[in-house]
Amino acid sequence: MYDLAILRSKQHSVKTIVVGNLSVGGTGKSPFVLYLMSFLEKNKKVGVLSRGYGRKTRGYYLLKKDSKSEEVGDEPQMFFEMSSDHNPVAVCENRNEGIVKMVSDFPDMHCIILDDAFQHRQLKPGFSILLTTFQNPFFEDFVLPVGNLRESRTGGRRSDIIVVTKCPEDITEKQKKLFEKKLSTYGKPIFFSKIKYGELKSVTYDINLINSVLIVAGIENPKTMIDYLKMNYSVEEMLFSDHHNFTKQDIQKIHQKFDTFALNNKAIVTTFKDFMRLKDKRNEWCLDEYPWYILPITVEIDREKEFIKLVKDYVG
Repeated sequence: MYDLAILRSKQHSVKTIVVGNLSVGGTGKSPFVLYLMSFLEKNKKVGVLSRGYGRKTRGYYLLKKDSKSEEVGDEPQMFFEMSSDHNPVAVCENRNEGIVKMVSDFPDMHCIILDDAFQHRQLKPGFSILLTTFQNPFFEDFVLPVGNLRESRTGGRRSDIIVVTKCPEDITEKQKKLFEKKLSTYGKPIFFSKIKYGELKSVTYDINLINSVLIVAGIENPKTMIDYLKMNYSVEEMLFSDHHNFTKQDIQKIHQKFDTFALNNKAIVTTFKDFMRLKDKRNEWCLDEYPWYILPITVEIDREKEFIKLVKDYVG
């Protein structure tokens, strides 16, 4: 009905950038939002608006320093903790309402990044970035329940940029050309990005030399993380569903597993997003008695200057 203009999308005066995908999760939206924040907030007041998946609250909620992940969701909590102090993060299931309230709260806002709002058709974004993974590109997929697409492949035409995410380190120019050919029907600039991991960061106490890790992850697709850690450590895994709400029993099982899977020089490794769901209970669940670490993640884009210029030209 939106495609036929029977229903109308609302456009806002503030600059809006949507980061989304056609498939069901796992395309790397969260690190990509953080990447956009990293260069836009250097000289602009940039807000982030998310639905707040899995939160126990409803309506518009502006994150504060004492907000908890159960109130706002794990991803918004992560955005807030990694944003500059002066840049706001909010959640609202109705993106139009959220934008209006954010602009009312912050009249000097230059731009709002909307996490996972590509299918929120009530909103007409100023700029849309569509993500698709190298391993499962949307042009080879089908709509649910046959495949994993939320909507038809033709939805790609609403984007302004298409980014192929989670590319292998050794991606060849031939592979890029093949993707570009398959995506040429959409007539959009195409970029390729890789996940880059940093050094393990302790959130409880340090281990001098880590040889073995127990991976604890509740994200859509942890394969890239697991493969990376396997190159450097002996690995055991405890995997949960995306946005899993950890319980005290879960943590007890994790700690019991950790106590038995290796003798020395071992650590528990999780994602920043997962730790957002754990940190509020760290005392109650005795997290500080075990060596918990976070694996930092960033995004690297080819032709980065060209990509940043396209985004900045829109933001102004």
